[in-house]
Parts: sequence; C-alpha cells; structure tokens
Amino acid sequence: MTAVADIYLNPGDYRFAAADTRMHTVLGSCISITMWHAGLRIGGMCHYMLPCGTPPGEPFNARYADGAIAHFLRDVRRTRTSPDQYEVKMFGGGQQFPHLNVPSSLNVANHNIEAGGALLRDHGFTVSVRQLGGTGARRLIFDVATGTVWMRALAVAAA
Repeated sequence: MTAVADIYLNPGDYRFAAADTRMHTVLGSCISITMWHAGLRIGGMCHYMLPCGTPPGEPFNARYADGAIAHFLRDVRRTRTSPDQYEVKMFGGGQQFPHLNVPSSLNVANHNIEAGGALLRDHGFTVSVRQLGGTGARRLIFDVATGTVWMRALAVAAA
C-alpha cells in the first residue's frame, strides 16, 4: 500500500499532485478551488486570499485569484490535458464579521467568489460544486486519488 502525503495549504498556497496526496486547508473569506482529472488521477488545490492584484512580473502569485488560476493553467498545459477534462469545485468566501455592516465595495469574500468564478469560466473550466458565501469558516480535505472533497463548516465565534 502506498503512503499518502498529507499537505496543508496556508493562505496563498497552491499545489498540484498525483493520487497519493491529500490536501488540507481552512478557509474564511478566502477561496479554495480544487481541480481533479479522473483519468489520470491528478489534481490541484489553491487557497487564494484576494480577487486580483498579482504584481507585474509575478504571474504565479497564488495569493490572488488570477495568480492561482495561472498556476492551474500552467499545470493543465504541463500535463497535456485541457480545462474541460477537470472536475472543478469552489469553496469559501464566508463572512467572518457578519455583525459589521460592510459596504459591498469592501466585501472581500464576495469579490473573491466573483473573481474566481469569472476567471474559471473565461478559461474554459466548468464548476460542478459551489459551497460559497454564508458566514464562518470551512475545513477542507481534498483526496487526489478519488477527487472527493470533505468539507466541515465551522461557526463564527460570537462577537
């Protein structure tokens, strides 16, 4: 039996791996996207913090949605696959301070959701699962062997 590598993604991290890998993260207003290729049993996961703003000259800065998607596209090309071959899932974008009245222009969680969805669509990916918005955090485990993502909702602490 092959040992499974457990990888924890911090905010701004990205990984792409083979079937012997499980990826873990905890999200608040950040977004995680998982991509899984059933035929090759490969996949990736990101944990981006902001919708855009990748500094010039740093196209693969996974702290931002555009940089995270650039990572995915690089690995899709590297593995000679195409976006339509991946099962794509999005998680996160939870409000962490629901008791505060935040103007929509400053709502990072919603901007993260919108940016990720638009970038995926623009690059030919189809999202099959969306567990987005709401309040609180989410704990995720992505098993690259099966494409399964386990999610546990974590409540917001009382103010």
